[in-house]
Amino acid sequence: MADTIARQRWTRMIPIAFITYSLAYLDRANFGFAAAGGMAEDLKITPNISSLLGSLFFLGYFFFQIPGAMYASNKSAKKLIFWSLILWGSLAAATGLTSNVNMLIVIRFLLGVVESAVMPAMLILLSRWFTKSERSRANTFLILGNPATILWMSILSGYLIRAINWRGMFIMEGLPAIIWAFFWWRLVNDKPKDANWLSDDEKLALENQLQAEQVGIKPIKNYKEAFRSKIVILLCLQYALWSIGVYGFVMWLPSMLNDAPNMNIVKTGWLSSVPYLLAIISMLLASYFSDKTLNRKLFIWPFLLIGSLAFYGSYLIGPGHFWIAFILLVIAGGAMYAPYGPFFAVITETLPSNVAGGAMGLINSLGALGSFIGAYIVGYLNGTTGSHAASYIFMASSLFISSLLTMVALKSKKTDS
Repeated sequence: MADTIARQRWTRMIPIAFITYSLAYLDRANFGFAAAGGMAEDLKITPNISSLLGSLFFLGYFFFQIPGAMYASNKSAKKLIFWSLILWGSLAAATGLTSNVNMLIVIRFLLGVVESAVMPAMLILLSRWFTKSERSRANTFLILGNPATILWMSILSGYLIRAINWRGMFIMEGLPAIIWAFFWWRLVNDKPKDANWLSDDEKLALENQLQAEQVGIKPIKNYKEAFRSKIVILLCLQYALWSIGVYGFVMWLPSMLNDAPNMNIVKTGWLSSVPYLLAIISMLLASYFSDKTLNRKLFIWPFLLIGSLAFYGSYLIGPGHFWIAFILLVIAGGAMYAPYGPFFAVITETLPSNVAGGAMGLINSLGALGSFIGAYIVGYLNGTTGSHAASYIFMASSLFISSLLTMVALKSKKTDS
């Protein structure tokens, strides 16, 4: 029976989660291509305003993480994500229709607000469907929507901008989320007990297994106690610094590559996709061995350290050796993405279910703040210094400190337990 349950959950829930998060990532990350593909010139956007626009998404994303996570945890992740899909698809398409920078500022902020609930809600949903020995892989298949989407989006966006323009790219890449919302509503159930595609015995077996896993977790009375706990505070800081590196990289890699000699937007698209191919491979391997060993820490901090060293190496090599510097950026991208599955498994395995959703929202909101800082400062440094050296050092330092905090936080977890 266990094999039957596992097969049904993986083949039904994971593809849906993957597609949904892919669409969310498509509509947040394509801004970097628009910036490199003519939007700045058309709307007369200065480098400083461009960096603000690239990062404003994450400011909106920061403010509504916790309310969204609490709603998903206490009411319905299904309903929350349904309306989020419709709204973010509409806002993404509207980006291609605006000709006013002030309106663009509003749209980017609102897009972050609407998408803020998606990540914690999806992680909460998966924690209700997958057991401890599966959770890192389940989380990874969800978050694979990030690098997998950027991989094909990088290529598609380059061709769309060349064939139409950046406006057409936003519109064509925003509409699929609206259409997918109705598939989501039809196919998803909040909890196993709501699923008519499982037998009563299968539902009971899964629910019992998930409840048994809660027995070994130290009780926490409320959100206030959870938010003040040492491990939550450390993971908030760790994830914020990690996100500085990731989103400084995601938002500005196209512009960094597009500045190289003999480069055009289509070449930029192809080269921008390469780090995300390595990211997919590294995420799958890290999550598989993390679930096999249940040693989460071992599959988080070493990858962040590798990412830090790769950024620093790219800085040392400099623009005079483009291909070596590019290979190091590919390694940095692959290493930064690898730990996502194990990292989010740690949260639901450390905190009881009554507070895990809110804590996940808090950690993710600090990640969003780090994303805002990373996207803004990397764009600012690139624009004001006229090179990418300072931004590489900034991202390398953030990832290095994040790696150290991971070791401290998960040592604290072991001590607390």
